[in-house]
Amino acid sequence: MADKAYRVVKSDVKGMNEKIQKHRRKIVRWTAFAAVFLLIGIAGIYIYLQTRTYSEYTVLKSAEREDSPGTQFEIFHGNILKYSKDGASFVDENNKLIWNQTYEMQSPMVDFCENYVAIADRKGDRVYIMDLSGSCGEIKTSMPIQRVEVAGQGLVAVLMEQDGTGYIQMYDKSGTFLAEGEVHTENSGYPLDIAISNDGKKLAVSLLDVNKGNVNTTITFFNFDAVGQNEIDNIVGQYSYADMVVPKVEFLTNDVMAAFGSQKTVIFEGAQKPKMKKEVAVKKEIRTIFYNDAYFGFVFDNENEETSYNMQIYDLRGAQVVSKDFEMEYDEIGFLENDEICVRNELECAIYTLRGVQKYHANFEKNIWKVMSVGRIRDYVFLIDGETQRIRLK
Repeated sequence: MADKAYRVVKSDVKGMNEKIQKHRRKIVRWTAFAAVFLLIGIAGIYIYLQTRTYSEYTVLKSAEREDSPGTQFEIFHGNILKYSKDGASFVDENNKLIWNQTYEMQSPMVDFCENYVAIADRKGDRVYIMDLSGSCGEIKTSMPIQRVEVAGQGLVAVLMEQDGTGYIQMYDKSGTFLAEGEVHTENSGYPLDIAISNDGKKLAVSLLDVNKGNVNTTITFFNFDAVGQNEIDNIVGQYSYADMVVPKVEFLTNDVMAAFGSQKTVIFEGAQKPKMKKEVAVKKEIRTIFYNDAYFGFVFDNENEETSYNMQIYDLRGAQVVSKDFEMEYDEIGFLENDEICVRNELECAIYTLRGVQKYHANFEKNIWKVMSVGRIRDYVFLIDGETQRIRLK
């Protein structure tokens, strides 16, 4: 048997490794190129959608709705709160009833926080406390109601006034009285507004003092938790502002409170003892204030300008986000659930993005009362006379 002949082949390991590394680099380059191309495409689509304008829409579905005269509308947890002098009802976008509350009020007003809503009779004596499933409690006061605020666990603060003295009363969600405080005009000033934090532990009061023609406003902070128990009358902070009126105070988040004054807006922050963090100067008379838990905005008259109004939006740090002029006369302006800004009158509606782009504008044949953003970037709910429409802009 003949011996087999073997040949030894010398492999080029270094060359093979270089080829493998070259191939890998090529794959990485193409993968990076594809990723960048994809990101550019996504960014382009996003910018296109953010800057595109619409004037028409398609109705995806609609539901008939019957409203009593004078009905007002608010959006609450993605559903619709309808309220009037005769009662309130909570329905979904298909007009399916969630709960109903009857009452008799001359001037109903509402306040929301998390899962609770308080419905009060301005200058009356009734407050109804509701949650997502229905009635929780009822309050009957002994003095005329000026303001009402509800906290995230259903605690309610009521500001009342009688014979020159302001009274602040606190109730739990069932309507049980908890505490009371008096604000004497001759000593502290006239109470203009109150605000309660989401957790119900902090209360802010705006007090106006007019003495010998001099105007002075004091913002007083109360803390009803352990920190406040160590302070006189639970007061954990006071800030005074000469020659300024502060008609509105509001906790935008649990720990951020804004005092909207005639000369400036002051932002306070603090979990226990709110401190002044930022002042935003106001150089013109404010026409409208609006806010949510991320931004606040103003509308000013434009004097000697081609456009009627100027809208300015700020974040909670006091930094300006956008300034936008617009001409449309409006009955209401406010933030939608997606932080867009809706400007509306009875027969006209405009929607602006936080970039200042007018995303949508149209005139309607029937009255439009409320707009709600839902789901996709082009989807909204329009509350029109006798009908609730879920629509998509096109």
